[in-house]
Amino acid sequence: MLEAPHYSPAGSKRSGAFTLPEPLFDGTVNEPVLHQAVRAYLNNQRQGTAATKTRSFISGGNQKPWRQKGTGRARQGSIRAPHWRGGGTVFGPQPRSYTTEVPKKVKQLARKSAFNARAREERLFIVEKVTFAEPKTRQLAEFVEKLGLEGRKVLLLTNGHNRNAWLSSRNLERVHVMPYADASAYDLMWSDALVVEEGAITGVEPEVAPEPETKAVKAGKAAKAARVAEKATKKTAKKAAKAAAKPAKKAAKKAAAKPAKKAAKKKGK
Repeated sequence: MLEAPHYSPAGSKRSGAFTLPEPLFDGTVNEPVLHQAVRAYLNNQRQGTAATKTRSFISGGNQKPWRQKGTGRARQGSIRAPHWRGGGTVFGPQPRSYTTEVPKKVKQLARKSAFNARAREERLFIVEKVTFAEPKTRQLAEFVEKLGLEGRKVLLLTNGHNRNAWLSSRNLERVHVMPYADASAYDLMWSDALVVEEGAITGVEPEVAPEPETKAVKAGKAAKAARVAEKATKKTAKKAAKAAAKPAKKAAKKAAAKPAKKAAKKKGK
């Protein structure tokens, strides 16, 4: 029975280890199948657009450079022959497809072997849940550092699509985030450390207890509340000033309009 270190969403290590489910983690690693799957993945990444010119694709060389006999030199038929400088290439690469198909069950066995390999090497870490309120590269970097994985290639597998975690990893060269179901054998073997959400393996979303707030978090919340209160007081003060200024404005308009009305009446008479 294989076990893996268990961590909280904040990155603190739990007292007990997490027991990995036996149907997936039985400890067997099929290296030939793993090699076949990784090789097929790398082959399928190739574009296959490399091309060289044979003698038929090079301009010139349509006539013999000199006559067949009488010159004392070796007979030649074209200056674009492969042994001439600037001539064609023999058996050079041509555009082709490197697509390699692998049976579905072989892919599944390779993926299972990759998980078992990482678990046996003690490079598999279980996290209860990855909860990021917003995309922050620094937040993910600190989380990886708390796990003791800084400087290593880390693959974080989430239970479904976690947009905030994925966006947080885009600026970290050695940290990749993807859903658990999308990880291939190559992705698992690429990483030096494998971090998996607990719900992705068990299929049940764990109930995470709230972490105790640190002094820095409390101070940040207090400062934010103070800013919000200050904005609210400023708004109310502005509204009160506007309300108080309205009667004075109306009175001033009426006082300014009276002489003009009197002058208009006199002109009319």
